[in-house]
Amino acid sequence: MRKRRFVGTAIAGFAATVGCAPTSREAAATKPTTVTPTPQERDIAMTLTVKSPAFEAGATIPKRFTGDGEDRSPELSWSGIPDRAKELALIMDDPDAPTPEPWVHWVIYKMPASLTGLREDIAKTVSPAAPAGVRQGKNSFNKVGYGGPAPPRGHGVHHYHFKLFALDAPLDVQPGLTKPQLLSAMEGHIVAQGELVGTYERR
Repeated sequence: MRKRRFVGTAIAGFAATVGCAPTSREAAATKPTTVTPTPQERDIAMTLTVKSPAFEAGATIPKRFTGDGEDRSPELSWSGIPDRAKELALIMDDPDAPTPEPWVHWVIYKMPASLTGLREDIAKTVSPAAPAGVRQGKNSFNKVGYGGPAPPRGHGVHHYHFKLFALDAPLDVQPGLTKPQLLSAMEGHIVAQGELVGTYERR
């Protein structure tokens, strides 16, 4: 069973790998495209704390929040947002997916810096009614909003990274962004970051 865990931010394009060393074929299948981090991005520490009442960090994501269940987005909360932050954005992805890039499960952005979390089951629309002003983008299922874990059966444990970014300026962007488009828009504006990792396996 292959286990890989990536910790860090996709905007910087770097990660620390924990667990068994992958084969060259596995690495080619899962290694994300990297970009050279700016000095600002290299200096950003993981200072934000992201939690969920649905599961502990590193623990299994309950079935109701997966493609095998109700496919609802889990409730999230966070702390440590710096005073200079103007907006927040969140990306959930799976670097263990057998695809050239991590499989994207959720892209949500233009969240006010005053927001301390997200309620369960955010509507799967580009502009959900709540929280006000929030926008959602497309996931790797080519759908808008949250798409829960649904790894290939027998592929082992997958790690799902809920990555939160605090930005020093509001993003001037449209609804429906892809992960690469959001990363591009955030470049140079990330002032703090943090993540919560949950796991899921389909036997």
